Amino acid sequence: MADLILKANGLSFSAIDRGEGPVVLLLHGFPDTHHTWQYQIEALVAAGYRCIAPVMRGYEASSQVSDGNYTIDSIASDVAGWLDHLGVEKAHLVGHDWGAVMSYAAACKYPERFYSLTTLAIPHMVTYSKALSRLPIQYLNSSYMLFFQLRGLADWVVRRNDFGFLKFLWRRWSPGWDWPESVFDDVRQTFSQPGVVKASLGYYRSMFSRAHKQTSASSSGVISVPTLAMTGVKDGCMDTRVFEGMENSSRFTAEVRVESVQNAGHFLQLEQPERVNELLLSWLNKHQPEQQIDELITA
Repeated sequence: MADLILKANGLSFSAIDRGEGPVVLLLHGFPDTHHTWQYQIEALVAAGYRCIAPVMRGYEASSQVSDGNYTIDSIASDVAGWLDHLGVEKAHLVGHDWGAVMSYAAACKYPERFYSLTTLAIPHMVTYSKALSRLPIQYLNSSYMLFFQLRGLADWVVRRNDFGFLKFLWRRWSPGWDWPESVFDDVRQTFSQPGVVKASLGYYRSMFSRAHKQTSASSSGVISVPTLAMTGVKDGCMDTRVFEGMENSSRFTAEVRVESVQNAGHFLQLEQPERVNELLLSWLNKHQPEQQIDELITA
């Protein structure tokens, strides 16, 4: 299928739309774009799924908001709005980095809309909070979030030297990964668009806002959707040890599973696509209704 425009909350979102079959929503993170899912889309479409990878709120002019509302709850409501726009009652949800945070929130707020949840690089927020006391290194890993609170200065640093700071984050978060230059070209092009730097940093600024504190229960709430969390063992942004204890967390009332991906850092879906695809397809097939599984097999 051709790419499409999704509507939600009065905003418009460009999206990659490929394949036919049960819908899989793929949410990208920071600093990244919806093209991060290129390898997963190929594998999922070949397996009989329809993949929709939206541009997240603020990463293009048509979804930027004047009031700076990039809170977790507001973007989680975008996810439900996309399904409504598509006329899709239920889908699989996959998210990386900020996309993972929003996926946890959407699964918490709208559990009836999802067959399964798969997150990459980010644990449940309660698991993250509990890990900080035993993993002080994570305070250092997450220090960039505080830097992003410096409005104006942080925006300038992100833009300077042809977005060299974003390249620095990629190198730190995925040490040893020699990414194709074309991958970062897409990131550079996206962040060069008017308003994207301000909007993307707005996610972090909203974390510390009063509105977020009043409405962010979904980011740490109970999840009744079967959940697979993947972590790259070399992740320099979110230490893989932060995921310890998540499988036994009372925040999950359905099946929850944590998988470590070897020889991968923060961008594991790009670094080790074959392993990520193997885990993802197994999880989706396991939690797809039997009738639709038969259709996938015979497709």
